[in-house]
Amino acid sequence: MSNKKSIALVGAGLVGSLLGIYLAKRGYKVNIFEKRPDMRKQEYQGGRSINLALSNRGWWPLKELGLDKIAKSMIIPMKGRMMHDDSGQLTFQQYGKQGEAINSISRGGLNELLMNEAEKAGVTIHFDASLTEVDFENTIISYSQYQKFKKFESDIIIGSDGAFSAVRKFMEVTDRFSYSQHFIEHGYKELTIPAGRNGEFLLDKNALHIWPRGNYMLIALPNPDGSFTCTLFFPYEGNPSFSSVVSDNDAVELFKKDFPDALELMPSFIEDYNTNPTSSLVTVKCYPWARNKTLLIGDASHAIVPFYGQGMNSGFEDCRVLNQLLDDYNDDWYVVLPKFQQLRKPDADAISDLAMQNFIEMRDLVGDEQFLLRKKIEARLYELYPHKWIPLYSMVTFKEKVRYSEALQKGKVQKNIMDEVMRKPNIENAWGDLDFSSIVAELNT
Repeated sequence: MSNKKSIALVGAGLVGSLLGIYLAKRGYKVNIFEKRPDMRKQEYQGGRSINLALSNRGWWPLKELGLDKIAKSMIIPMKGRMMHDDSGQLTFQQYGKQGEAINSISRGGLNELLMNEAEKAGVTIHFDASLTEVDFENTIISYSQYQKFKKFESDIIIGSDGAFSAVRKFMEVTDRFSYSQHFIEHGYKELTIPAGRNGEFLLDKNALHIWPRGNYMLIALPNPDGSFTCTLFFPYEGNPSFSSVVSDNDAVELFKKDFPDALELMPSFIEDYNTNPTSSLVTVKCYPWARNKTLLIGDASHAIVPFYGQGMNSGFEDCRVLNQLLDDYNDDWYVVLPKFQQLRKPDADAISDLAMQNFIEMRDLVGDEQFLLRKKIEARLYELYPHKWIPLYSMVTFKEKVRYSEALQKGKVQKNIMDEVMRKPNIENAWGDLDFSSIVAELNT
């Protein structure tokens, strides 16, 4: 299997298309089977459409493939969080050091770019091709396309077909396959803040806007056309919730009370609220990711909630790591497949846990005075000791060579230290006089 032969990828989303480019450039004959129609030929919306936050882990593989320059033309940098309280007052929290930012990018636009580049690299994409069976022993997929049933034999099968992966469903019934999925109590609904009359941004365009309201929140990410894609994360049940907001008046009153400054900028609010679907949020964990010569990658193996902005970035990192292992082991897939899952599983579990933690932080804490003070002290530590104390968010988002699992463990140590710092008497007024060197020294105890 060290000879470069044929690969069947299932799923032409972001991860599948990116991986197709990597593999085609290695000399493989790559065929991608996508159940949806070609999104480039019609206004087709499928899957989650939340705007994506492209950060360093996602940039790295794009740079390796020479796609970073064209991707840069599609992004808007977001340098920090802009919190909106219920009276419309604003508070800005910078994400990292000066010049560090996460980048708002259109899911559909990036997917189209990657599909185009995959085809340029020699990848064949079969659209409207729905998987019907996987033969793990003989590495054969069966699929239906235009009411015809077909088979495709390859040397390797890779399932890059998302959180509800068809490849994984067939793997689930094999022996000793562990699988869990968890739907959180919240769903999401997209809304829109259009551009101003002259195409201007009606909010600060270089920030991720958050309206934290305890058990729920609204966020807004900028688009190149001056609009903002807003996402309401809201419980399915309870009061208030999607189940209790049943009329147009209910929706308007909710937003008048909790998001008044956003509502003022949403002329199509009622239409958007009624028309756009309420979608669920799921976490998926499974193992093993490899069965014989079939591999799961990206959301198919480790779907996460979007609250750390790392779903796409972690999937892209999967592709880069797999490509590096193929370099290291001369394309010996018998060696690479087990090493890949052993290496990436701890990191996938870590970012899954971190994403849920960040949801609580975003909706509950970002407006809390103690939380803001804590972040201010950590920022000072980072400024004074940039190679010793790196805030957890910066490790995950901007330090792409730090593994997720490593960031999680270091973050726990730093949290324990900061818990003690925040218990000091009169910390609100005396924090500037802290012995920062002794705080950093505790990292080694």
